[in-house]
Amino acid sequence: MIGLVMAGGRGTRMGLNGEKLLLQHGKPVVLCVVDAMRESKCFTDVIAVTSHNSPKTQQMLSEYGVRTIQTSGKGYVQDLMTALSFVDEIALVISGDLPLVDFQIIRNLVDMHKEDSAWHSFVVTKRFLDEQKMAAEFSVVCQGQDCYYTGVSIVNPKKITASVVAETYTILDDKRIALNLNTKYDYSLLKDT
Repeated sequence: MIGLVMAGGRGTRMGLNGEKLLLQHGKPVVLCVVDAMRESKCFTDVIAVTSHNSPKTQQMLSEYGVRTIQTSGKGYVQDLMTALSFVDEIALVISGDLPLVDFQIIRNLVDMHKEDSAWHSFVVTKRFLDEQKMAAEFSVVCQGQDCYYTGVSIVNPKKITASVVAETYTILDDKRIALNLNTKYDYSLLKDT
């Protein structure tokens, strides 16, 4: 299994002059994710998916010894599909803006992998987000509950054969994958951790 860190977005909702993934949480947020992936010892390689939207992030990752796949930067799904076309192994895909991710949650996610699934997404419940005073953008109903995507999935590129892919879900109400830095408010929540 490989780790794919999504690190090519514009970060427009954050309203920053600089690149979102360079925001600090002890170190640049994207390095928190990379280090957690490496420390988990679950992956044969950790690769960052970058674009022209994040040149400083790409440079920093390269200097940090992280191999990168350059994509168009036209959108998350397009960039992810481009990256998956370059890999043959099952991939844990994770957003580069999850500052609370640690090696233990990465191991837990890998342990929950469903071998027969082409696309296995981890979601959090709306109730959990509300309790944590967090928000997310993309929703799905899972096990009769309103849930939101976390930006973490396990994908088998060999099983993706059509434009529509059967997706499986696991609800995992855990702050480490729920706190996704999309806005300045999200970043302010780090003070409480």
